[in-house]
Amino acid sequence: MTTINVVGGGLAGMIAAITASENGATVEVYEAHEELGGRARSLPGPWVANWGPHALYNDGPLWAWLAERDLLPPVVGPSVRGLYLRYDAARHTTPPACMLRSIGVLRARSVPDHLSFSDWAGERYGEEAARRWAAAAGVATFFHDPGSLSASFVAERLRRAFALPSAARFPVGGWTAIVDRLVGRMRALGVRISAGATVDRLPAAPAVVALAPLAARRLLGDDSIEWPGARTALLDVGVRSRRGDAYVISDLDEAGFAERFTRKDHSLAPDGHSLVQAQMGLRPGESLDAGVARIEALLDLGFSNWRGREVWRRRAVVENQSGALDPPGSTWRDRPAVDRGDGVWLCGDYVAAPGLLAEVSWASGVSAGRDAANAVVPARARRVG
Repeated sequence: MTTINVVGGGLAGMIAAITASENGATVEVYEAHEELGGRARSLPGPWVANWGPHALYNDGPLWAWLAERDLLPPVVGPSVRGLYLRYDAARHTTPPACMLRSIGVLRARSVPDHLSFSDWAGERYGEEAARRWAAAAGVATFFHDPGSLSASFVAERLRRAFALPSAARFPVGGWTAIVDRLVGRMRALGVRISAGATVDRLPAAPAVVALAPLAARRLLGDDSIEWPGARTALLDVGVRSRRGDAYVISDLDEAGFAERFTRKDHSLAPDGHSLVQAQMGLRPGESLDAGVARIEALLDLGFSNWRGREVWRRRAVVENQSGALDPPGSTWRDRPAVDRGDGVWLCGDYVAAPGLLAEVSWASGVSAGRDAANAVVPARARRVG
């Protein structure tokens, strides 16, 4: 049987490989690093940090897909204690009054995509409420100006991220727990894994390309593989634990966000220590140093004397690696297509597939894997599960 070649062993590539193999195809995955997982894999420890704050939503299709295959690791939900908001340069425990009056933002269903979120929400709820809700969307967009994006795009993310009760769940031990289960599923299905294999030329079709946008453009020689994405400053800090530290502090002034992940999962840091992961969308031309300084000002409000307690840190700029951003006048359907023609499929978190963050990688991976298998496996030979 013709082998389906999957280039890239991140979340999308692994899901594409599993889907194709479940449908009866012979699959080989090529991954440039020695381990699969890509941006989904956490650091090995003692500070088990994800590549940026991650969450898995139990009301979404990725959760259901993992559950159907018994691939869900133990998870913890968010805490209801230690939630803070920054606005007007001060720390608060309750939202500003304008947000409480405009809670309908989270229930709105017929939200236009041709308007920006700021224009749509500003007309319905007022300029201040629109600005605060847009900043709150920084947690799910990693962008410095969520209000400039499509109203429907931002409203969907607010609705999912701020649903009550919360649908957010966090794998115990970090996202590596999910990665390891996916790798185990691949091996059980007989998927061949070529780790440490750099691919400079597109393998023979059928092929699934599960690479970041720039790498996919280079491999396919296709400049149309492009879509707006965020440029984000990430800061992870390990601190000695202190009673009274925030669990989450959300920045309604500057669209930033910081979370103490060890609040519910103590395995992510050495005993007596806390792991805090924070992100802030970088403004045009803004340096990493400047972005980190803004994050540190946010941490000052949530973690008293954290600078004197810091024992570890990691910082980085993430560019076009945290999901697609839909501008006004566009939807996910306008992003680079999964089917590239000539027996080549594309998947990742920036392509034409629905969902929130990692769910886009899942949806595109399932679509690419299924279609690739359908192209090479007779219908009577396909299997699922």
